[in-house]
Amino acid sequence: MTPPHGRLPPLSPSGRALGFCCSLGGHALGQNLKAFTWEVKANSRAYNNQFKKRFLCWQRQKHKSNVINTAKYNVFSFLPLNLYEQFCRISNLYFLLIIILQGFPEISTLPWFTLFAPLVCLLVIRATRDLVDDIVTLLSGWPSRPAPCHGFLWKKWANLCVGDVVCLHRDSIVPADLLLLASTEPSSLCYVETADIDGETNLKFRQAPLVTHLELTSVRSMASFRGKVVCEEPSSRLHHFVGCLDWDGRKHPLDSGNILLRGCRVRNTDTCYGMVIYAGFDTKIMKNCGRIRLKRTKIDRLVNRLVVLIFVSLVLVSMALSLGFWFKVREFKARHYYVSSRYLYSVAAETFFIFWGFLILLSVMVPMAMFIMVEFIYLGNSMFINWDMEMYYAPQDQPARARSTSLNDQLGQVQYVFSDKTGTLTQNIMTFKKCCIGGVTYAGADGHGPLQGSRENPYLWNEFADGKLLYQNAELLCAVRDNKDKTVREFWRLLAICHTVMVQEEDHQLVYQAASPDEEALVTAARNFGYVFVARTQDSITVLELGEKRVYKVLAMMDFNSIRKRMSVLGECRRPGGSGPREKGADGAVPAPGPQSFAEQTLRTLCLAYKQVGEDAYQEWRQRHQEASILLQNRAHALHQVYEDMEQDLQLLGATAIEDRLQDGVCDTIKCLKQGNIKVWVLTGDKQETAVNIGFACQLLSENMLILEEKEILRILEVYWETDNNVPRGKGRRKHLFLPRVKVAMVISGELLDQLLLSLRKEPRALVHNVNEDGDKSWQEPDAQMEDVPQDRRLSLIWRMLGVQLRATVTPQVTGSSSSASESPEVRRERAFVELASQCQAVICCRVTPKQKALIVALVKKYQRVVTLAIGDGANDINMIKTADIGVGLAGQEGLQAVQSSDYVLAQFCFLKRLLLVHGRWSYMRVCKFLRYFIYKTAASMMVQIWFSFYNGFSAQPLYEGWFLALFNLLYSTLPVLYLGLFEQDVSAERSLQLPELYVGGQKDELFNCRVFLQALAHGTLTSLVNFFVPLWASHDSAGPVSFSDYQSFAVVVAMSGLLSVTMELVLAIRYWTVLAVLAVFLSLFFYALATSVSQSLWLFQISPKTFPFLYADRNVLSRPSILLVVLLNVSLNTLPTLALRVICQALKKPGPKEREEAPSEEIVAVEPGPYPQRGSRGRRSSYAFSHREGYADLITQGTSLRKEPEPGARDLLRPRANTWAPGRRRPPPQDPASAEDASCPPTSQATQGSSLPAQGQGG
Repeated sequence: MTPPHGRLPPLSPSGRALGFCCSLGGHALGQNLKAFTWEVKANSRAYNNQFKKRFLCWQRQKHKSNVINTAKYNVFSFLPLNLYEQFCRISNLYFLLIIILQGFPEISTLPWFTLFAPLVCLLVIRATRDLVDDIVTLLSGWPSRPAPCHGFLWKKWANLCVGDVVCLHRDSIVPADLLLLASTEPSSLCYVETADIDGETNLKFRQAPLVTHLELTSVRSMASFRGKVVCEEPSSRLHHFVGCLDWDGRKHPLDSGNILLRGCRVRNTDTCYGMVIYAGFDTKIMKNCGRIRLKRTKIDRLVNRLVVLIFVSLVLVSMALSLGFWFKVREFKARHYYVSSRYLYSVAAETFFIFWGFLILLSVMVPMAMFIMVEFIYLGNSMFINWDMEMYYAPQDQPARARSTSLNDQLGQVQYVFSDKTGTLTQNIMTFKKCCIGGVTYAGADGHGPLQGSRENPYLWNEFADGKLLYQNAELLCAVRDNKDKTVREFWRLLAICHTVMVQEEDHQLVYQAASPDEEALVTAARNFGYVFVARTQDSITVLELGEKRVYKVLAMMDFNSIRKRMSVLGECRRPGGSGPREKGADGAVPAPGPQSFAEQTLRTLCLAYKQVGEDAYQEWRQRHQEASILLQNRAHALHQVYEDMEQDLQLLGATAIEDRLQDGVCDTIKCLKQGNIKVWVLTGDKQETAVNIGFACQLLSENMLILEEKEILRILEVYWETDNNVPRGKGRRKHLFLPRVKVAMVISGELLDQLLLSLRKEPRALVHNVNEDGDKSWQEPDAQMEDVPQDRRLSLIWRMLGVQLRATVTPQVTGSSSSASESPEVRRERAFVELASQCQAVICCRVTPKQKALIVALVKKYQRVVTLAIGDGANDINMIKTADIGVGLAGQEGLQAVQSSDYVLAQFCFLKRLLLVHGRWSYMRVCKFLRYFIYKTAASMMVQIWFSFYNGFSAQPLYEGWFLALFNLLYSTLPVLYLGLFEQDVSAERSLQLPELYVGGQKDELFNCRVFLQALAHGTLTSLVNFFVPLWASHDSAGPVSFSDYQSFAVVVAMSGLLSVTMELVLAIRYWTVLAVLAVFLSLFFYALATSVSQSLWLFQISPKTFPFLYADRNVLSRPSILLVVLLNVSLNTLPTLALRVICQALKKPGPKEREEAPSEEIVAVEPGPYPQRGSRGRRSSYAFSHREGYADLITQGTSLRKEPEPGARDLLRPRANTWAPGRRRPPPQDPASAEDASCPPTSQATQGSSLPAQGQGG
C-alpha cells in the first residue's frame, strides 16, 4: 500500500526496530564551532571515527558505541576491583596482617596455613558470589540490548554507531538518541511515549526538520543522505537540545522537538526514520543513570568498626600479657642466673617476640568462620526470597528475585521508601467510572473485564460500541436512548466534539488515537453511548449521534494548558445563533463546581459546560482573536484574555469521573509500611494534580492532613530560620522545626527544589527572573504573575539574609550534630529542607527529573543517616535505585531498565510489604542473632587462653588441643548457630504482616549494636571464667591416674565445658524449633565426640605424636563421674542464671504492639500555620483528567497532523446504514421540535477524515 505523501514505505510488517547503515569514504574534518563540538555525519562511519579523545598517552573513540553494559565487572577489572572491594572490609585486612605475622617463625604460635586457607576460602566465596550476581545482571540485560534491527540490514542494538540511519516501527523502543528524519505520518510527525524516561503518561509528538521531510522520500535518498549534525556535547538535560543540520551547503536549526530519546516507545506511527546522534553511554537517559555504587549494610559497617575495636583491645591485652612475661622472665633469670647462657635473646627481644605471639594466639577472637558462614546465611535468605510463592506473579510468570545476596539484613532496617508513580503505584489504565448530568449522578457498576453476551453487554444496540466499556448504568442508558433530555444530549455531544483525538479505520473498525488515556476514555464512553466521533478535518468534526451523521464546523480550538486547565471548542451549527463554545476543564477552571463526591473518591474529574453565541458576538470575538494571534509580544497573555472572554457565562452540563487504576494491594501496602514506621515518598515526573490525586487514592494522603505546598514550605522555612537564628547562644537551638500538632504532608515540585537547593548556588537572581532553559520568559496567568514575582524576590531576600545570619552562627545544627558554622550556606539549606521534609508523614515530589530523584535520596541519606529504599520500573528510576541503600525494580511489561540496576526484583508493588515486613525483618533478626551468639561462643571458648597465660608463665602456650581449635568453629559449634541464621523465626509470616509495628526494632538497631556486642562479650567472658576456674579449683591438689590436674585432661574438661555451655545457650536462644534444629544440636555434639575420640586415639598418636599429642585424655575425663559432675556444674552455673534472667525479663516485658492507627512519632512545637486550612475544612481540589501537553490543537487547526486523503473505507463507514440499530431493539422515537432544533446540523453525504494523533490504547 502506498503511504501518504509518497513517504518511505514500511519495509517490515513487524513492530521491531530496524537499522540501515551505509559506510562511504571519509571526508576532511569539518570546522568545529566553538559552542558545539559534537559532529556526526550520516552514513559515514569513516568520518565519525576520525574523532578521538586523548588522556595522557592513551586515546579512544570520541563517539561511544551503543553497547550498554550494566555489569559491574569485566574480564580485566574483575580481579583487582573485587579484591579492592573485599579488602575495604577491615576484617580482611586484619586477617591478612595476622597471616603476615605468622610467616615469622620467631613469633608464630600457630601454623601459617591455619588462617591463610580460611582467608583464601572466604575471598573465593565472596568473589564467586559477586561474579554470579554480576553474570545474572549481564544476562538480564541481554533480552533488551540485542533486540535485532531488521530491514535494510540486520543490526543488533550493540552494533549501531553514530551516523547510522535507523528505521523504527510502531511500538518499537528507540535504541539510541536519534534525529528524526522522516515518518509515514503527515508532516513527518512521530508520537512517542516517554513514561520510562520522565514518568509522564501522556504521549508527545516529535517532528522531522522540514528539509528532511521534503527531501528524504525514498530508500535511495536515505542511502545518499550525507547531512552533518553539529550540536552540543552529550548531557543529562532530557528536554534540552540545540544544534544544526549542515546539508548541501545550508544549515537548518535543530531542537529537542526533532530528537527521539533512547528508551521512549514509538506510538501510533507506522514507520519513522532517524539518524543516530548519541549512542550508548552518551545518550541522555544513560547520562541520568548515575554510576554504580558499592552498597554496604549498616551491620557490615558496624562490624568493621567492631573489628577495629577488637584489634585495639587485643593489642592492649597482648601488651599487658607481654609485660607480665617481661617481669616473669626477669624474675626467673635473677633466680636461675646459672642458665643465662642458654638464652639466645635479651629480655626485651623475647618480650617483643612474645607480644606478637600473643597477638597471633588471640587473633581467633575475630573468627574468620563467622564471616564465611555469614555469606552462606546471606545466600540462604536470598534463596528463600526467590522461592516465596506468595511473591510470585502468575500473569507474568514473574517470581521475586534477589539479585544481590549481601543486603538481606538491611531489608529489615528501612526507614524511607522512595517510590515512582507511573507503572509502580498505578497501572496507567483510565476507566470511565461515573458521571453527573444535570445534577444527577450516575454511578457505574463495577466490572473486571470486557462485556460479553447479550445479557452482560447493554451496548449491543450500538453498532459502533467496542464492547470494552466496563461502565454500566441502566437509567442513564435509557435516558440516552429516549433522546428527550437536552442536557443528556449536550453532555455526550460535548464529549464527542471537545477533544483532540484523531480516528483511523483498521479492519473496518474505528481506532482512536488520543494524546492521553483520559481523552480516549471519555471519547470511547461517548462512542458506546451512541455519540460516535468518526472523522475530523482541519476545520470540521463529524459525529454520528444515535445513528445520524452530523458535521460541525470548528471555528476555534482553545487548547489546554497548565494555567487554563481547560479546553474549549467553538463549533458552528447551521442555524441563527447556533455557534457556541463547548468546554471541559478542571473543577476550579470551569465557572461552576463539580461534584465534591468525585474528588473525595480520588477520581479524576472534568466539568463540562457550554453556551450559545450569537453571530454578531462571534464576529466581534473573532476579530479580537485574530488580532491577538498576530501579536509579536505578550501573545500568550492576549490569547488568554480572549479565551477568557469567550468562556464566560457558561451553562454547566455535568461532570465526568475517570479512575486511574492503582495496582492491586497498593493501599494496604502503604498502610502497613506506615504502621511499621516507614515513611513513603512519591517521586514522579508527572504533574502535581495527578500526583496528589494518586496520593489520596493510595491513602498516602488523607483529608485530615495539613498539606504543605510551595507557599507554605517557604513560609515555614522562613519562620524556622528567623526563630532558630534568633535564639540566644546560651540557650541553644530548638530541636525541631515549627510544625503544627497535626499530620503533615509536603507536595513540592522539581522547580522549587532547584530554587531551594541548586540554582541559588550559581545565580540567586534565578529566583527573581522566571526564565526557562531556552531563555524565553514563561507566561503566567495574570493573578499568579502578580503574586509569584514578589514571592520569588522575597525568597531570594530570605536566602541572602539567611546566608548572613548563618555565617554568624556557631551553635550546632538543628539535627543535633556538632557541625560548625563553617558549613556552606548550600549545606545549611539542604539541612533545612531535609529536616522539614523528614517531619512530614508523607512527601510527594512532582515534575522531578531522574537526577533530582537521586538528589533527594542522597540528601535524606546524608542528613538523616537512615536506610533508604527506592522502587521503580522505568529508566528514569535507575539513578534513584542506584543511589538508595536498597534498589527494587519492578519487572513490568515495558522493559527491564530498572530491573538491571536493582538489588531486588518484584512483579508488583504490593509484594514490597512481604519483602520488608517478613523477609527483611527475619533476615535482620537472623543475622543479628547469629552475630551475637557467634561472638558469645568465641569469647566463651577463647578468653580462657588469657586466663591460662597467668598459669603458664605468659609463654603464649595454647590451652586447647590444636584439633579442637581447628574444628571448633567448623564442626563443633557451627550447625546450631548456622540454623539460627537461616531458619530462626520469632513470629510467623502471617503475624509479621498483622503486626507491622514489630518492624520498628530493626530501624532502631535493637538486635545488634555496640551495647549488644559488649553484652555478648561480657557474657562470653563470664562463661570463660566459670569454665576455666571451676575445673582449676576442683583439680587443686589432686593427683593420681584418675585426676585431671594434668595439662591435657584439664584442657579437655575446659573444652567440653565450653562447648556444652555455648550449645545450651543456643538451645535457649532458638525460638523456632524444627527437626533441623534438633539435628543441628545432635550432630554438633556427635561430631565433637567422634572427632575427639579419633584425634586422641592410640593409632594416630603412634603415627605422629607431635601432631596428635593428646593420648586418651578424653577417656580419662569421661571415665570418672566426679569429673563429669564438674562439667555439669560448669554448664549449670552458665545456664541457670541466664535462664532466670530471661524469665524475669519476660515477666516484666511490656505487652506487644497492637494494631493501631498511625500517630506522630515525636513531639513537635505547635505554631499557628497561618491562613492555610486543613484539607478537611474545605472542598478538596481534585485532579483534572487532562494529561497531554499544549500544542495538539494547533496541529489540528493548522492541518499538520491531518492526512490529505481519507482512509480506505471511510465513505462506507460514514454512509448511513439501515442496520445501525440491532434487530429486536427499539429505534429512538422521532425528535420533538426542541430536540430537532437543538440538533439542527443537517446530515451530509460524506466527510473527509484525518488521523494520526497519538493514542494510549485502541478501540474497535
